Amino acid sequence: MDRKISIAIDGFSSCGKSTMAKSLAKRLSYIYIDTGAMYRAVTLYALREGLLRDGQLDEEGLKARLDEIDIRFCCNSQGLSQVCLDGENVEGQIRGMAVSNGVSIVAQVPAVREKMVLLQRQIAARKGTVMDGRDIGTVVLPDAELKIFVTAQARVRAQRRYDELKAKGQEASFDEIVKNIEMRDQMDLNRAVSPLRQAPDALVLDNSFMTLEEQDAWLNEKVEEVLHGNR
Repeated sequence: MDRKISIAIDGFSSCGKSTMAKSLAKRLSYIYIDTGAMYRAVTLYALREGLLRDGQLDEEGLKARLDEIDIRFCCNSQGLSQVCLDGENVEGQIRGMAVSNGVSIVAQVPAVREKMVLLQRQIAARKGTVMDGRDIGTVVLPDAELKIFVTAQARVRAQRRYDELKAKGQEASFDEIVKNIEMRDQMDLNRAVSPLRQAPDALVLDNSFMTLEEQDAWLNEKVEEVLHGNR
């Protein structure tokens, strides 16, 4: 499989986009870029620096420090790509509810999005990448050879998030997670800069009631169609 392409995976929060993208990138020996983790890392930075408190963001303060924030992808002991903030692996910290509740606020800041999009495009320029987020197919990689838009019912997504947190030993409220997901959906759909939209040429994947095996089979079929010129 000599030809390499760029794959853009967009969709709603907690649809399993990251798991899907990681699995696909590993199978294809592609680079996986978790754009959501990049925004979460900025959110964690804002929380640590006191720039985000009680749902209120010091936007000007964050903008002034954006060039100081070092976000990279590092590999853990299993060889999995994880996000590092200023040299620290923060994969665990960025998945908590404090970051989840603030990430949509931070992601709405135009200067933050401009910085992240620049980094994402630089990484994807080499092809052989799988990137997931909210605006990959519409803004970051509009020329991606394969675009997937993932959706699932809100309560199904909430249950998945709840199970994930409990498995990690973290306290979680199902009702709070449902509210968080519904809030993020509205913010992502209605934000002024790069709202969540399905690209016109994206393939829709509703995985509400699909098994991981069924999902992988569907994805593999679509990738093969593009690689062999059937789309």
